[in-house]
Order: sequence, then C-alpha cells, then structure tokens
Amino acid sequence: MGTLQRRVPAGCVLLLVLFAAFAVAQGVVTDRLQTRHTARAARAEAARDANIAVLQHLTDAETGVRGFQLTGHQDFLDPYEQGRAGAFEAFAAVAAATTDPDVLRLLDEERAAAARWLSAYGNVIVVGGAADPVPQQGKDLFDRIRRANAAVDAAIRARQHATAAADRRESRLTQLLFAGAGGVLLLGALGLGFWGYRYVLAPLDHVRLTLRRLAGGELSARAVPSGPAEIRTLIGTLNHLAAETERLHAADAARLLRTDLRQAVALELREHMHPGATARRVAAMIGEALHADAVHGRIVLGDDQVADVTWPARAAALSARTVQDVVAGEPGVPRDVPHQVGAIAVALAGDADCPPGLLYVVRRDRPHWADDERRLLAALAREIDHAARLQRLHDRQNRLIRDLRVLDERKDAFVATVTHELRTPLTSILGYTEMLADGDGGALSPLQERGVTAILRNAHRLQATVADLLLLDASGTPGEAAAPVDLAAVAGGLHAEYAAQARTREIGFSGEAAAAWVKGDGRRLERALRNLLDNALKFTGPGGSVSYRVTVTGDTATLTVTDTGIGIPAGDLAGLFTPFHRGANAMDQAVQGPGLGLAIVRTIVSEHGGEVRAASTLGTGSTFTITLPLTAVPAPVATG
Repeated sequence: MGTLQRRVPAGCVLLLVLFAAFAVAQGVVTDRLQTRHTARAARAEAARDANIAVLQHLTDAETGVRGFQLTGHQDFLDPYEQGRAGAFEAFAAVAAATTDPDVLRLLDEERAAAARWLSAYGNVIVVGGAADPVPQQGKDLFDRIRRANAAVDAAIRARQHATAAADRRESRLTQLLFAGAGGVLLLGALGLGFWGYRYVLAPLDHVRLTLRRLAGGELSARAVPSGPAEIRTLIGTLNHLAAETERLHAADAARLLRTDLRQAVALELREHMHPGATARRVAAMIGEALHADAVHGRIVLGDDQVADVTWPARAAALSARTVQDVVAGEPGVPRDVPHQVGAIAVALAGDADCPPGLLYVVRRDRPHWADDERRLLAALAREIDHAARLQRLHDRQNRLIRDLRVLDERKDAFVATVTHELRTPLTSILGYTEMLADGDGGALSPLQERGVTAILRNAHRLQATVADLLLLDASGTPGEAAAPVDLAAVAGGLHAEYAAQARTREIGFSGEAAAAWVKGDGRRLERALRNLLDNALKFTGPGGSVSYRVTVTGDTATLTVTDTGIGIPAGDLAGLFTPFHRGANAMDQAVQGPGLGLAIVRTIVSEHGGEVRAASTLGTGSTFTITLPLTAVPAPVATG
C-alpha cells in the first residue's frame, strides 16, 4: 500500500511536468517561427519598397531633366541629382534585403538599364548641356528601366508567395507535431486515470461496501473517502492545459491570418490602379479578416480624385464631426474613437495639395482592440498611405509632362510665327537699304552713308538670326539628303577661309583630319563645324590659338575643336546647348551673338545620331567634341 501511495503522486507530478514542458515548448517554438516568418516578410516588403523607390527616384530624375531641358533653369537639376543618388541607394537597399539569385540577376539588369539611361541621356543633357537629341531614344531607354523594374517586382512577389506558402506549411507541420505530442500526453493522462481507478478507486469502493455490510449500516458512507485529492487536482489541471493549448492555437492562427492580410492588402494596392475599386476591395478584406461590423476609408489623390468607401454598403456613413476628429490625429497612429463603442481609426497622411484621409473600423461584439491588432491596423494604414502617395506622384508627373509638352508646342508655334512675321519686313528693309547703299555717291552725305551701312549690317545679322531660328524649328533627320559625307573633306573645305580670318586676328590656326565617313547632310554638317569655328575665333584673343582634329575610333568618327580663349564658367556648362543661352563672361565682355550657334550644333548632330560635348576651364580655353556613327566608305565611281 505504501508503494502505491508513492506511485500515484509521482505519476501525477510527472504528468504535470510533461504538460508544462509541452506548453512552454509550444509557446517558444511558435513564437520563434512567427518571428522568423515576420522577419522574412519584412525583408521582402523592404525589397519591394526599395525597388519601387528606385523607379520613383529615376522618375524624379527624368522629370528634372525634362524641366531643365525645356526651361534651362538650374532648379530642375536638384531633383535630377537627388533622384540619381537616391536610385542607387535604393538599388543597394534591394540587394541587401534579398538573397534570391533570380531577384539579384534581374536587379543587375535594372541597374545596368538605369546606368545606360543616365550615361546616354541624363548626363548628356545635364552635364554636356545637350537637349534630347533623339526624343524616342530617351523614352526607349527609360521604358527599359520600367520593364526591368517590373521584372524585379514580379520576382520579389513570386519569392514572397513562395516564402509565405513555405511558412504556412512549416506552421501547419509544427501544429501537427504539437498536436501529436499533445495526443500522446492525453493518452498518458487517460492511462494514469484508468490505472488509478483500477488500483485505487475500485479497491476503496470494495472496502466501503464491506464496512457497510460489517457495520450493519451504522457507518456513514461519508466516512469513507471517495478518492485521492491528487486525482481531482490532476483532472482540473488537464482541463486548464487543454484550454490554454486551444488558446495558443487560436492566437497562432490569428497571427498567421493577419500576416496574410497585410501581404494581401499590399499586393492589391500594387497590382490594381483604379482607386475606387481597389479601396472597396481592401475595405472588404480588412472587414472580413478582423470580423468587423463596418469599415470606412477615405483616400484623397487630388482635387477630382477622392476614394470614399464604406463596407458593407448598407453601413451608416460617418458624420462630418467624426471625420474631422479622426483626420486631425497623428497620421499612422491607431486611436480609439470617443463615444463610439468598438471603433478605432488611423489618420492617413496628406500633403500640401491633398488633405489627409482615414481608415476607420468598428467591431461592437469585441470592442477591445489588442496591441497586435493595433499594430496590424497601423501597418495597413502605412501600406495604404504609401500606395496613395505613389499614385499622387504618378498623377502629378503625368500632369507635369503634359504641361511641359504643351509649353514646348507653344514655344515651337511662337518661334515659327515670329520668324515668319520677321522675314517679310526684313526682306523689304534689306532691299531698300541695298538700293540706298548702291546709289550714286553724291546722293548721300558721309554721315548718311555710315548710317545706311549700319542699317544694312544689322539687318543682315537679324536675317541670320531668323534663319537660325528656322533651322532650330525644322529639326528632324537628314531624310532624302542623307549621303556618305567625309568629315575630313568638310573640314578641309573650311580650312583656308578660317585660316585667313585667324591671321587677320593674329590667332594661330591649325587642323588635322583623317578620312571619316558618316551618313548625313554635308551642308548641315558643314554648318555645325562652321558654328564651332566661329565661336572659337570669336572668344579667342590675339596671340591665342584654335585647332580642329578629325579621328576615327572603332565605329565612331570624332571631330574636336579646341581654343585657348576666355573659357566658359562651370555654372554655364549645363545650359550651354540651350537656345539663347549665353555665358556670363560673354555678356560681361559684350561679345555679340543671340546664343543660337551651339543649339544649332546640337540639333544638327542629334539629327545625325551623334552627340556633342563641351569641356572648358575659365580663362584657359574650351574643347567641343562631336561624335558620329561611321558609315561604309562609298565605292569609287567608275569612269569611262
């Protein structure tokens, strides 16, 4: 009997220890799994956010380039520089947040596309001062970035889905393992109970009946123990552990559901662009996942775009006072709504042009919102706020591009109208002035002759300016006039003329040209070289030198014009090839010219698929470099 008395408490204690170890192990393993799953999801979200930031930074840079190209204002260079730097920081953030080889490979392709756009388009305009030489080229390069960015986003999303599925499988397997272990413990408890009944309760019942028979009923049945107190305590403990296990399973399932909810909302916001329909779907997802009675959302995207949704549709709308109280709160922080049982709301951030929005959820049967539910609502609000901000930026960018295009079209129309209206009166002025200048010598006094000569000289300057404007307005491609042109022959044809001018001004002049055949319009290429040589002589003083050189490297022809003139201030290099742009030192020294020569050079070179760059040091001189694609050397014409 003593052995039995020792075994029963020992078995109960062992079973309690096993159940306690089971509960602790399940809690620790579940918490670690959840932490690991959350960390994986956070890294994937960080990678997606960084990839979205890449495209946004590059879009800002492109907008800055477009604005600078159309206006020449230095203010547009700030978003370009910030966007360029931010894009490569975002590239590094994406690479740091993922180890997936497919994502990293596609990220390298996206980085290469961005570098190509910057070197072949953005830097050409901002650093070299060239406008968009081939508009379609810049668009094609940026479209490659968009496609590469979309490919990276798709790869990250595929990785997210695969990781989420693996996490769910891991959680289910863990739950099954713990359920099996719990079943084993339960069977052990049942076995201990059966053993106790067989070896403790049944003999006690037999003894009690025997005593009743011996005492003839004098002994009360209450005097005989009904069973050990340890067994009753064990049964209560088993019930408590079963309830706690069920609670832990429910909590784990709720956490998994909320993680899936955040990922589903983020996916919905990124894959669908219609604000109203997307907002309704997101509200329904939130309401169903949180077992809410009603969900209200308001997202302001612009003056004419407000997504105001209510789920379910029959739910009562929010009062103006409630909306005002919610949006006045700190954005992104969940807070209880006064005088509304079970209501919680999060204000969404706005900006200078759009007022703030809100996310409002009501749950009356369970009015208390746990901390993890508040964190979930805050995370959902951040996702919604981020998507709304991107949509607002996208809409503003589209409006800015439309406005810039309209401005560009109006500029072209203005130039065309002005040049057309100037040509007719200029023709009359030149005609009558030449008649006066060619008249008999005694018809005009010496003072009048000097006046007529000045009128004629300035009228010719104005006529040349009008011709330059017409040339800029008629930019395009060489078209039917395209033919093989030898740059060496073009330079040689101008050498004698400019050598004579240089001698007159006491400037050294030299040239070196190798045969370099390009396809284009010979007269327009001559015009480009003439403008560069004119500028070089104009800004070089006596005792200086001007030189040109034509070389061939690979499949590229290079034409370089170098002078030892006054140079160009560093701040003027960016807008050097913009129409009507003139350097500060040129204006200080009153050097004449409308500022169209280099713009014409850029236009002609761009028409021929080439690039023009400028390098200069103030007070030392300047170097202008034209690069053009080579073409096949024409076969010699046979003579009879």
